[in-house]
Amino acid sequence: MSVKAFELIPAVDCELLMGDRVRINIECIECCGKNLFIGSSDCYIYHFLLAEKISTTGKLTFSVTKQLCRHLGLKKPVNELRAASALSRLMVLCDNTITLTNMLNLEPVPTGAKIKGAVTFTVNQNPVSGDPFCVEVCIISVKRRTIQIYMVYEDRVQIVKEVCTPEQPFAVTLDGYFLCIALTTQYITMNYSTGASQDLFPYNSEEKRPIIRRIGREEFLLAGPGGLGMFATAAGISQRAPVRWSEKVIEAAVCFPYVVALDDEFVTVHSMLDQQRKQTLPFRDGHILQDFEGRLLVATHKQVYVLAPLPLERQIQDLLVSHKVEEALVLAKGARKNIPKDKFQVMYRRILQQAGFIQFAQLQFLEAKELFRKSQLDVRELISLFPLLMPSTSMFTRSHPPLHEYADLNQLTQGDQEKITKCKHFLMSYLNEVRSTDVANGYMEYIDTALLKLYAEANHESLLDLLVSENSCNLKDSITWLEKHKKYFALGLLYHYNGQDDNALQLWVKIVNGDLQDTTRTDLFDYIVDFLSFCPNRDMVWKYADWALQKNEEIGVHIFTKRPVSEQQVDGLNPEDIISYLHKYPKALISYLEYLVMERLNPEDIISYLHKYPKALISYLEYLVMERQIQKEKFHTHLAVLYLDEVLQLKMRKSSEALKLMQAKLRSLLQQSSLYRVQLLIGKIKDTDLHMELAILYGKLEEHDRALHILVHNIQDFEAAKKYCLWNSEGKDDAYRRRLFHLLLSVYLESANANDRLYMAAVDLLNYHPAEFDAVRVLQLVPETWSMSLLAPFLIGAMRQSIHADRMTQLTLGLSRSENMIYKCDKLKLTRNPVRLSDKKTCQICCKPFSEPAFVHYPNGSLVHTHCAASRRTNTILASVSTCTSQT
Repeated sequence: MSVKAFELIPAVDCELLMGDRVRINIECIECCGKNLFIGSSDCYIYHFLLAEKISTTGKLTFSVTKQLCRHLGLKKPVNELRAASALSRLMVLCDNTITLTNMLNLEPVPTGAKIKGAVTFTVNQNPVSGDPFCVEVCIISVKRRTIQIYMVYEDRVQIVKEVCTPEQPFAVTLDGYFLCIALTTQYITMNYSTGASQDLFPYNSEEKRPIIRRIGREEFLLAGPGGLGMFATAAGISQRAPVRWSEKVIEAAVCFPYVVALDDEFVTVHSMLDQQRKQTLPFRDGHILQDFEGRLLVATHKQVYVLAPLPLERQIQDLLVSHKVEEALVLAKGARKNIPKDKFQVMYRRILQQAGFIQFAQLQFLEAKELFRKSQLDVRELISLFPLLMPSTSMFTRSHPPLHEYADLNQLTQGDQEKITKCKHFLMSYLNEVRSTDVANGYMEYIDTALLKLYAEANHESLLDLLVSENSCNLKDSITWLEKHKKYFALGLLYHYNGQDDNALQLWVKIVNGDLQDTTRTDLFDYIVDFLSFCPNRDMVWKYADWALQKNEEIGVHIFTKRPVSEQQVDGLNPEDIISYLHKYPKALISYLEYLVMERLNPEDIISYLHKYPKALISYLEYLVMERQIQKEKFHTHLAVLYLDEVLQLKMRKSSEALKLMQAKLRSLLQQSSLYRVQLLIGKIKDTDLHMELAILYGKLEEHDRALHILVHNIQDFEAAKKYCLWNSEGKDDAYRRRLFHLLLSVYLESANANDRLYMAAVDLLNYHPAEFDAVRVLQLVPETWSMSLLAPFLIGAMRQSIHADRMTQLTLGLSRSENMIYKCDKLKLTRNPVRLSDKKTCQICCKPFSEPAFVHYPNGSLVHTHCAASRRTNTILASVSTCTSQT
C-alpha cells in the first residue's frame, strides 16, 4: 500500500435494513444529499437519512435513520434507482418499467407516468435542454438494438429520440448529446443529434461485464481488455494513461485523483496521475460501487458502506512522512483542480519545502535545491539548521507546524563529519545562487553573514569576493568569526567596506610586520601601497606613508606616483608638497621625479583632462587610434561614441556639410575597427534614423540578414547593400562572399515586400555579379514569371564561370596525376635494389642493432628503427648523418 486514500465506514447494516428476513438482498442504491434509497430483491424501496458525525476521537462515522419503506406491488427485484432532486422524484426501474415516485413518501405520481420496455437507464449529468425542471434520461430498450432518449418532468415523460445501434447494447451512459455505449463486441461513442459515431476499442461481452462511467465533460472510464481501465473522450481520444486493475473487476468509480475498482474480494484504489495502485481494501461479496456527487458507496447483498476519502493534504503529509517525495508531489499537483487557487499555492509551496528538506536530509542536494528554489523557501529555515550561522541579533522562529523534524544539522547527520561537510558545501552553493534573486529580499544579512562564516571556516576563495562586493554581513558577528579563524586580511576588507579604513590598515600593517599570521596575500605590502594610492583621506595617507617608505622606498613611493591625476592636485598632495616630503627618502624622491617627467602624461590622464574640451578630445583620440594605432577597446569605443554624439547633435542643428563629414568618419571607424563595443553602440543607435551605421554594426555581429534588410527596406540604398557584401567579405573565402550575396538576393525577393523596384535591383545584382552566385540556387529563388532574356547576362556569366571552374578542375586533376606518377617512379627506383638487413647493421640514429625486421629506409640509404623515425629529432639527425656520409 502506497497511501491511505480511503476509509471503509459502515453505513447500513443487515439488521437495520431487513430485520429477520435473511433471504432479502440489496439490488441497488441511490444517494441524494442525506437521502439514501435502497432497492431490494423482494420489490421493496427503503428510505434512510444518512448523516456524517465526527467522534470524540476525531474519527468520521455515519448515523443512519430509517424513514420508511414501500412495496411496489410486484414480485420482481428493484433493478435501479435514480433521484431527481429538482423534481423531488425518484425513478424506479422494476420489471422493465421506470416508475416516477415521490422522493419523500415513495408514492407513485398521481398521473401514473411511466417508461415501459427499459432494460437499464441512465441520467444525463450534462443536460442539453436547459429546462431546470426536466431530467434527460437514456434507456436501453427491450426492442433489439434500440436506445431511447426521454424528457422526464414532474408528472409526465416525453420521448425525444430513438437511436438504432449496429449491435445489441448492454450498457450506456449519456453526456450532452453523446452516448457512450457498450455493444456486443465493442465500445462506441455516438452523437444522438447528428447520428455520427466513433469506434473506441473491442471487448467480449460474453467474457466480462462492461463498465462505463462518466468522469467529466465528454470523457468516460471504460473496462478495457487485459485488465485495463481505459479513458476515452467522445471524440475517441485517450487523454490519460490507462490504469491496470484486476481482470475480475465488476464495478468502478472515479473520485479524483483516484479510480476505485471493485472485484469479488477487494476494493482497489488507483491513481489517475501516475497509474499506480495506491491502496487495497479487503471487501468480500461486493457487487455495487457508485459515485453520488463525490460520495462513494459500496455494498454487498446485505450491507452498505461509505468509502470516505481522506483529505488530500493528509494523504500528502502521510507520503512525506514515509519519505515518498515523488508520489507526494505528483498527488499535490493533481490536487490543483480540487482546491481554490490561493489555498493551493500556499499548500503546494509548503509541500515543496517539506519535500526539499526530506531530500536534503537524504543528501540529495540537486533535488533539494530545485525544490527550495521552486517553493521560494525562506532561507532562514535552512540556515537555522546550522549551528552558529544565524546572526546573533536574529529574532527568527521556525514556521509552525515545522517543515521538518530536525533540531539542527548534528541531529540530521548524527554527528557524521563527512555529511556535515557536504551539507555545508550545499548551503554555500545554494545561498550563493539565491543571493541575487527575489528570495533574498529582506534576508541579505542572514545570507551574507552565513556565507562569510562558511567561507571563513572552509578557507574558501570566495570569502574575499564576498567582502569586496556589496554585502550585508553582520559586522559584530563577522569580526568575531574572522578573528576566530585568523582571517585578518579578510577582516580588513570587512572594515574597509564598513568605512573603517584605519582599522583595516592597522590589521594589514600588523600582518606585514609579522605581529599577526595570515598568508592570504603574499603581496600584502604592495596591496597596502595600492590601497593608499587610491585612498581619499589625505591624513591617513600621510599617517602610513612613513611606514611604507621605511619598508621599501621604491615601492612605497607608488603611494604618490599611482594616485589619479585629479587627486595629485589637491591641497597637501600636490607635487611640490610630495617632493618636499620625500627629501628624507632619496630613492623614493628619484622615482617620483622620474615619474613626473616620463609617465605623468599618459593617454588616460590626457583623455581625462580633455573631457572639458570635446573637439580636442576627439582629435587626440583620432591620433591614438588612427596614427599610433593603439589597439585598446576603450579608446576605439570612446571615439565611436564621441563621433556618434556629434552626429546626433549635428542632425538636431541640421548642419548638412559638417554632418556629412562626421558621418563619413563614423562609418569609416565602424567599418575598419573591430575593437569597439558593438552592443553598446547598437543600444545608442537603434532608436535613431542612422540606418547605415546600424547595418554596419549588425554586420560586425555577423547578423547580415538584419543589416541587409535595413539597407534594402529602410533606406532603399541598393548600391550600399552591394558594397556592404563586398567590404564584409574582404579577406574571407569565396563561400563567405557567396553567402552574403545570396542573403542580399533573398532580401530583394522576399514575397512580403517584393515590388518591381526590388525585382530590378535583384536583376541588376545578378547580371553584374554572376560569379558571386550559385546558379542552381538562384534559379530556385527567382520568380517563374521572369523571362530568359531578363537574366541572359547572368546566365551567360554563370555558364562561363562554370565552364572555367570545370576546366580548372580538370587541369588540377591532370597536374595531380602527373605529380603522382613522378612519386611512383621515384618509389620504383628506390625499391628496385634489395635492402640487406643483418644483426650487424645498426640504426643511424640510436646506433643500436635491429632486433626485428621492421625498419625505415631513407633516400640516402640510411636505415633506422621505426620508433626512431617517429622522433621529432629525426630530420635533424638524418641531415647530419647524410652530411657525414657524403664527407666520408
